[in-house]
Amino acid sequence: MPYEFGDVVLVRFPFSNQTAFKQRPAVVISNRAYNIARPDTVIMAITSQLHSRASLGEVWISEWQAANLLKPSAIKPVFATLEQSLIFKRLGALQAPDQLALRQAIASMLG
Repeated sequence: MPYEFGDVVLVRFPFSNQTAFKQRPAVVISNRAYNIARPDTVIMAITSQLHSRASLGEVWISEWQAANLLKPSAIKPVFATLEQSLIFKRLGALQAPDQLALRQAIASMLG
């Protein structure tokens, strides 16, 4: 099953120092064509650790229940590329408003 931009998946997400992993939800940011053509997929981490306001590049998921997340969550401005075989399962998908907010955040980070 090819993944799509906005799919919420369960993965072992690497820490930025690459010393360990944490099982957590993540959102697919590579598109369907990329995910069909390549054995890997590009993702961003999702966290339930919310701060009083979003930091640069962070996206609070407004429709977190529709995305099949267990609690209010945010997309962290942390990218990773993983082999698709390392994705445990698809949990759900971001709704259109959250996908738009994610696209805007990515554009602001990579500008």
